[in-house]
Amino acid sequence: MEYVDVQQVRVPALGFGTFRMNGGECAQAVEHAVRAGYRHIDTAEIYENEESVGEGIRAAGVCREELFVTTKAWRDDLSPSGVRRSLEGSLRRLNTDYVDLWLIHWPNPAFPLEGALQAMMQLREAGRARHIGVSNFPVVLVEEAVKVAPIVCNQVEYHPYLSQEPILTCARKHRMMVTAYAPIAMGKVADDPLLVRIGERYGKSAAQVVLCWLIQQENVSAIPKASDPMHCEQNLGIFDFSLDDEEMAAIFDLGRGERLIDPEFAPQWDV
Repeated sequence: MEYVDVQQVRVPALGFGTFRMNGGECAQAVEHAVRAGYRHIDTAEIYENEESVGEGIRAAGVCREELFVTTKAWRDDLSPSGVRRSLEGSLRRLNTDYVDLWLIHWPNPAFPLEGALQAMMQLREAGRARHIGVSNFPVVLVEEAVKVAPIVCNQVEYHPYLSQEPILTCARKHRMMVTAYAPIAMGKVADDPLLVRIGERYGKSAAQVVLCWLIQQENVSAIPKASDPMHCEQNLGIFDFSLDDEEMAAIFDLGRGERLIDPEFAPQWDV
């Protein structure tokens, strides 16, 4: 496993995403992922699967200290009291004393960002969240956040068809990690001629090529979802090859502004 090192935080570069996974399927998938070698597990309050994620982690039999667990506070109540309730609920459902990384899932202009971040810092100081960060924050909001709190991560949609260069530049300036969700564009990369062709050179799938492309970038981690055990294990098979500069550049050139997750409450992305 490779790692992303930012602000004295060491994060496994490849994580296991659990979006749209629930119940026994989720618990079994998480257990399998941890047994297969994943040490970075991502969930969120709004996924309504934290209890299942916790069950899967416990069933895998790996020491809690070996895992990097991320969850997120939903945007419906980002008041200081709402933020505190969110984390306490997440910890209870996960059945853990702390999370390694706790994020604001989406910004909400109805609540002052400073108040939410200050409450998050208090919980971090209390040991309930070891690190804090944000998700789906455009550059202007990241710049606002870092003035208030020691943000270590911005989790955003990132794949070959959606350039995130401004987000990446901002993150590197502040020594932050960018975590890529929907990293294989919800499966769209599978039949991409360029990615298939590059994969054939290494005996890899297009998805493996994309995950390799992501984690070869400075300060970038990726959290693909893989409910299928075979895909789960295949995603781990990206640490025995690397892409050359020409291949990396060719994949960057696939960017076409294709955003797959853009709810009505999303922020203005290009600011």
